[in-house]
Amino acid sequence: MRIIKQLVVGVLLCFIFSSQIQAMEEISNRVYVNRASTKIVSGIANIATGWMELPKNINLWSQRDSNAVIGAAEGLLWGVFHTAGRTGAGVLDFATFWLPTYPTPEPLFVWDDFSQDSDYIGWRTAR
Repeated sequence: MRIIKQLVVGVLLCFIFSSQIQAMEEISNRVYVNRASTKIVSGIANIATGWMELPKNINLWSQRDSNAVIGAAEGLLWGVFHTAGRTGAGVLDFATFWLPTYPTPEPLFVWDDFSQDSDYIGWRTAR
């Protein structure tokens, strides 16, 4: 009898809280096609141009540090990290282009803002 009461309470709790679950935005066909095409194009571009993070980060870190050798070394390490990150994000976006989310890297392409550090924010559905 105790198990049945717990089951009934669990089911009732599911029904009580299910009314508060709703989608954050309406995904229309136009929005879906736009996001899917953006993800597939950015995925292919980031796979092909992920290596550009290496010179970008060497340049950024050399400008930030007063010692050019230390800046270049830090830039090389961060460049390898961001090269792997952008290429991996491109593979992820290419593989999941059918999900209506925004692409992972910020900025979207490596050449969008060459003076900005790259960031990888996963599974954003709205901006």
